[in-house]
Amino acid sequence: MNTQNSGNILLVEDEENLHEALKLNLEMEGYSVTSAYDGSKAIDAVNNEYFDLIIMDIMLPELDGISATERIRIQNIESPILMLSAKNTTADKISGLKKGADDYLTKPFDLEELMLRVEKLILKNRKLQVRENIGEDYSFGDNHITFNAQEAITWQNEKIDLSKKETMLLKLLIENKNEVVTREKILQVVWGYNVYPATRTIDNFILNFRKYFEKDSRSPRYFHSVRGVGYKFTE
Repeated sequence: MNTQNSGNILLVEDEENLHEALKLNLEMEGYSVTSAYDGSKAIDAVNNEYFDLIIMDIMLPELDGISATERIRIQNIESPILMLSAKNTTADKISGLKKGADDYLTKPFDLEELMLRVEKLILKNRKLQVRENIGEDYSFGDNHITFNAQEAITWQNEKIDLSKKETMLLKLLIENKNEVVTREKILQVVWGYNVYPATRTIDNFILNFRKYFEKDSRSPRYFHSVRGVGYKFTE
């Protein structure tokens, strides 16, 4: 039994006995499990917390699993989705995968197979999130950041002490330069597995970075907010 948190999982299943059995087995493997019993509650959950994996049943009250998956993907939430279905039809499988599911398992399934698929999807997702490693020092424009010392020298030759979260966010944005980093990814890396900080919190960090590193903070060259999606560092 793994007692460390191996990942955060959202379990969306309305059949209570199966839900409890899966939750218990996942927790025994060291996963942290959040429960939802219908599609609408699943969407509420992903809007409040980052998940390494979503296990989504197709047949759900309120909103079915395929529609819930589609809505999750429309919101640019990239957590892998493992779909469960009592129907063994190719049409259902294709529909689920087309709407954004990453894997598909038909009930009744072997518990060991489910656990292997869960582990593989989480590991694959984490590997995809690792971009270039930029080391401990980074320069852009006339700015220089030393990550391990949590400090920066700005283009005005001013030395600035950075908070731990500022340093982590800077590193994350720079490692993913020229790509939008979603709010969900920022939460996972900088805030850990907690409830989301308000969007304004991240916006304030970006405003600080502009104040430190941009020659014209109103017309930023490096730090950008992409409305409704996330944040981007460009060079």
